Amino acid sequence: MISELESRVSRKLMLRIIPFVMLLYFVSFLDRVNVGFAALTMNRAIGLSPAAFGFGGGLFFIGYFLFEVPSNLILHRVGARRWIARVMVSWGIVSFASAFVVGPNSFYALRFMLGVAEAGFFPGIILYLSLWFPLRQRAAAAAWFMAAAPISTAIGSPLSGAIMKLPPVAGLADWQLLYILEAVPAIILGFFVLKYLTDTPAKAQWLQPEERAWLIAKMKTEAEARQAHAGHTAGALSALRDPRVLALALIYFGTSAGLYTLGLWAPLIIRQYGFGLFETGLLAGIPSILAVIAMIVWARHSDRTEERTWHVVIPCVVACLGFVFAGNAATALMIILALVIVNIGISAAKAPLWAMPSMFLSGAGAAAGIAMINSVGNLGGFVGPFAIGWLKNVTGGYSAGLYVVGATLAVSAVVTLMLSRQSKQTPVAVEERHGH
Repeated sequence: MISELESRVSRKLMLRIIPFVMLLYFVSFLDRVNVGFAALTMNRAIGLSPAAFGFGGGLFFIGYFLFEVPSNLILHRVGARRWIARVMVSWGIVSFASAFVVGPNSFYALRFMLGVAEAGFFPGIILYLSLWFPLRQRAAAAAWFMAAAPISTAIGSPLSGAIMKLPPVAGLADWQLLYILEAVPAIILGFFVLKYLTDTPAKAQWLQPEERAWLIAKMKTEAEARQAHAGHTAGALSALRDPRVLALALIYFGTSAGLYTLGLWAPLIIRQYGFGLFETGLLAGIPSILAVIAMIVWARHSDRTEERTWHVVIPCVVACLGFVFAGNAATALMIILALVIVNIGISAAKAPLWAMPSMFLSGAGAAAGIAMINSVGNLGGFVGPFAIGWLKNVTGGYSAGLYVVGATLAVSAVVTLMLSRQSKQTPVAVEERHGH
């Protein structure tokens, strides 16, 4: 039974932390994938081929990969409040500067710099949530946070489509206005982070003394339970060498390939059926609305049953089949239905997956391990979009690239099952069964 005190603390955590970090991720994801809408007119304006666009779009993740672990270790040392603020202001500035690219090389450079600037944000928030939310609520908390990505697509797609219909202002083209208008909120929110975020429960003056004491004791008890297991990892270097961390990174690779293929290429895939800019944005947003619902419901079920493995495997298989369906789609209705299936699968897999690392990682090990999973996994965000662009150049269509991305999700499902089988007596499996 959940006590009245625990229920009260949980409610306060959800209301105080989750809406704000969702807003930050909403803006982050918007600035990350609005290049897909800018491409509708930018590519011709600055001379980008499909392969060059796919390569440049994916370069974001190379910068992200190289600076992810150092960034998260700095966050662990200086605190989330100051470091997340730095991340947001710097990525807002780079996103703003993207309005002034003049050709492939400047496009490549700024996409790489955007990845460098934003490195550490997502794993930093995942690490931050693990400091505040007990295990029993962690998948649901992560799901609400990550729901900001499909919400960003659902709201941001029609918004971006509407901005792309604006007439030139001060000599700026539609795609330039898109970058500028969607970069400003990141810079403003960066300064607001300094005032709003609280680094640890011990500093939470917005909790009553007994609420704060209960939360500190609860998180300490769970940390001690983790450390009692032989498979627990607390050191940064140990975490980077841990086979479980590498396996989770490979699983995340497939989901990232799928997610960013949608973000970068869905507008262009939909547009080929003859829709206008605003209609394209509207249609690109529909699958994401359903994905948000699936993500929350699936994460709650995962928390309630204390099961993670099949809550990752099943959505990955669904998303894989969705990409195969998309590759065979012959009508606009079929492609929208396929995108719905893909969105639901990818979104549902993420929260149970991100509940796994904190079961066997803590301290600097959690900072390094979570960052490693995210940085290596996000290389899928380079491979997926690049494969679509390169194979479109070679074959003249999107089908081959969609099949390749679907295959990465099939690999994710298989690796999840292998990890579960090999971890029967490790903390991951034990805690799934007993909820420690």
